[in-house]
Amino acid sequence: MAVSCNHSAILFSPSSTAGSSSVTSSSSLIGFPRFQTLRFKSRRVYSKSRASSPVSALPLRSLEALIFDCDGVILESENLHRQAYNDAFSHFDVRCPPSSSASLDWSLEFYDKFQNLVGGGKPKMRWYFKENGWPTSTIFDSPPQNDDDRAKLIDTLQDWKTERYKEIIKSGSVEPRPGVIRLMDEAKAAGKKLAVCSAATKSSVILCLENLLDIERFQGLDCFLAGDDVKEKKPDPSIYITAAEKLGVSVKDCLVVEDSVIGLQAATKAGMSCVITYTSSTSDQDFNDAIAVYPDLSNVKLTDLETLLQTIVTAA
Repeated sequence: MAVSCNHSAILFSPSSTAGSSSVTSSSSLIGFPRFQTLRFKSRRVYSKSRASSPVSALPLRSLEALIFDCDGVILESENLHRQAYNDAFSHFDVRCPPSSSASLDWSLEFYDKFQNLVGGGKPKMRWYFKENGWPTSTIFDSPPQNDDDRAKLIDTLQDWKTERYKEIIKSGSVEPRPGVIRLMDEAKAAGKKLAVCSAATKSSVILCLENLLDIERFQGLDCFLAGDDVKEKKPDPSIYITAAEKLGVSVKDCLVVEDSVIGLQAATKAGMSCVITYTSSTSDQDFNDAIAVYPDLSNVKLTDLETLLQTIVTAA
C-alpha cells in the first residue's frame, strides 16, 4: 500500500516477486549490435494491487536500519567515471576507429546507456574496441594485433583512468547528492543503525566516503560493506543479507536506498524494502518493486521513510 508523503515521489506497492528482469534488444543503440540489456520502461506513476489479506492479522515493519548504496546514491559517480575515461583517451591520444581525426570522447548520452550494458572499466573498453576497431594511441602507434598487446593497452588506460578518478574525488569539487548527508544525520540522531553497501571495490568506496561524508561520519557507520566482502555482487542479495547480520536486525526492518534496478533486485531478494533515488542513467529503468521512487533525497525526511515502511504488511 503506497502512502502519500509531503514530498515529490513516485510510489509503488511492492510486488511479491523479486523483480526479475527480462531482456530486450538494444538495437536502438547505435554501436550496440545484438547486445542484451536490462528491462526499461518510461517513467510513469502507477501502483499494483496487493493480494487481499486481513491487515489486522499481519505484522507491521519498523525502520531499525537505513542502508545506502554508494555510487549513484551518495554521489552521482557515473559522469565522473566518464570524465576520467575521456581524460585517459585524450592523454594517450586514443583514436577509435584509428582513422578518427580526434581522440575518443564518450558523450553523456552514449555513456548513460553504455554503463548499463557493460559492467567494469576494462570490460567496457575491451567491448567498445572490439566493436569499433582497436585504436591507435601513444601506447601503440598501430592498433594492437595480439592478446598481450591488447591487454597492455587496456591495463595502461585503466590504471591511468583510476588515478584520474581519484584526483577528481579528492579535488573538493564533488558534492554528495542532495539530501543524503541530512538523511544520514537524521537516522543517526534517531538511534537508527546506518550502513553503506556498495558493489564497488573497498578502496574506491572508502575514497568516496572519506571525501564526501568526512572521516567522522564515515567512521560512525554501523556497517560498511564493499564488493570485496562478498562472493557474489548485486543483483545477488548476499551483501544486504550480510549487512543485516552484522547490524543485528531483521531484514524486514531494514530499508535500502538504491539508484538502479540491479540494486533494487538485490535488496528485494534479501527480503528488504527499497526506495529508489534515480540518476539520469537509471531514470528509465523498471522500479516496480520499489516502495517509493524519488529524483533525489532533498525533500525526503526520516519520518517519511518510517511511515512508508510501517505501511508494508508482510505474511506472518
